[in-house]
Amino acid sequence: MRVIVIRHHKEDSAGFIGQAFADRGASVSTYLFPGGGVLPRLEGVDHVVVLGAAPSVNDEGDHAPWIEQEIAWLREVDAAGLPLLGICFGAQAMCVAFGGAVELAQRKEVGWRLVETADEDLVPTGPWLEFHSDRCLPPQEARILATSEIGVQAFSIGRHLAVQFHPEVDGAQLKLWLDAGGRAEVEQAGEDPEEFLAATIREEPAASARADALVATALRMAKSAHQLTDLS
Repeated sequence: MRVIVIRHHKEDSAGFIGQAFADRGASVSTYLFPGGGVLPRLEGVDHVVVLGAAPSVNDEGDHAPWIEQEIAWLREVDAAGLPLLGICFGAQAMCVAFGGAVELAQRKEVGWRLVETADEDLVPTGPWLEFHSDRCLPPQEARILATSEIGVQAFSIGRHLAVQFHPEVDGAQLKLWLDAGGRAEVEQAGEDPEEFLAATIREEPAASARADALVATALRMAKSAHQLTDLS
């Protein structure tokens, strides 16, 4: 199984999600976009993961051209019959690509939060690491899998799975985010950056297990959709 991961900042990595795929024998390749050049070709790919990004998917400034390019590429991934796992910005980009919308949330959602899940076996209640200002308004055909008082936290569309939270992040990655300017964002959201980091380090074993469960869900959805396609 070949998995490609799209990251948008040098501080980002596939973390626990990449490890969960690797533990199942996958070859995981990471691409930096837009800073690393063009989006990868899809030949020989089995699964695509799209990570978070600082800009809003609705950005109309300097980021708009590459965001539009990535949304078009997500439609190409879908047309190629490949499953997507979208995380935070990745989920929002998927939402727009498949006919939904994204809007500014009523407030930033930052820290470790529980979610209300439609099925614990598909998306555990958490806690999950949250770090976002926008929220998804998925298209009508989407299946809502988890919510919070802020909005939709997980949804599926056919073979694709999208989550608003960050299942991939460990303490080391969060520290990179904080040092790259995220500390001020955390404080603006009313959270203590040092406690957020300490909590993330404490959560690492359980977070790794929850990320593994989420990858299992993504793979089951992809397999189920593939079987349905074969029967049609």
